[in-house]
Amino acid sequence: MSAPKPSVQLYTLRDFIAQDLPGTIARVAQLGFTQVEPYDFVARADEFAAALAANNLTAPTAHAMMIGTDAKPVLEAAKMLGITTVIDPFSNPEEWGNKDAVAGFAAEINRISEEAKAYGITIGYHNHFWELSNQIDGQIAFDYFIGLLNPDVVLEVDTYWTEVGGVNAADYLRKHADRIVAIHVKDGKLGLELPEIVEHQVPAGTGDVPVAAILAAAPQAIPVVEFDKFNGGDLFAAVAQSLAFINGNRA
Repeated sequence: MSAPKPSVQLYTLRDFIAQDLPGTIARVAQLGFTQVEPYDFVARADEFAAALAANNLTAPTAHAMMIGTDAKPVLEAAKMLGITTVIDPFSNPEEWGNKDAVAGFAAEINRISEEAKAYGITIGYHNHFWELSNQIDGQIAFDYFIGLLNPDVVLEVDTYWTEVGGVNAADYLRKHADRIVAIHVKDGKLGLELPEIVEHQVPAGTGDVPVAAILAAAPQAIPVVEFDKFNGGDLFAAVAQSLAFINGNRA
């Protein structure tokens, strides 16, 4: 089985998309991507559909905040765009040490997953660092959460934030390999605190994150390039550099 093609999380290019969605999507295709991961796509679903079609791009995964909301508009837009996995990317970080709150997050994801079946869509969850740095009942809070998920709910592991959370990302990918459909690939300087840490993200393979080992640990997952923030100049060049590193370090 061939490895999944790399993608890019369009949140990376949010400022460009706000100014020129069609032109930004065209530039992504010119970099060599064949698929993308949209975010906040519901209000601009028609524009996304036209831009993706014009550039022969697909969007197998996408981000949308759904916990505690009516997921129907998200699911309808995702269906129209051909998105097959919708990933909730955020829950309240202050509650990840609270067992009842985390159980509530899992129950919400399970509820949405059941609703999504009618649309032929799979639901997933994407972590930041707080799911890994907190503990519940003597285990990583994210592990507790995963144990409460229905079997058809999937994961997108942000490998950078996993490392920031104090967990070896490659080991964690192997631990939950049967649930992981995608990973966020990003690099940067570790050992810093928020908000400073996000000021030091760099192209894959040029920072402290063991990106090559991470890619080797999850050959089944879509590698998704992402920068939460980039202060190093040409963002498109940085995205292209990360793509080249991924392509050069996969079996």
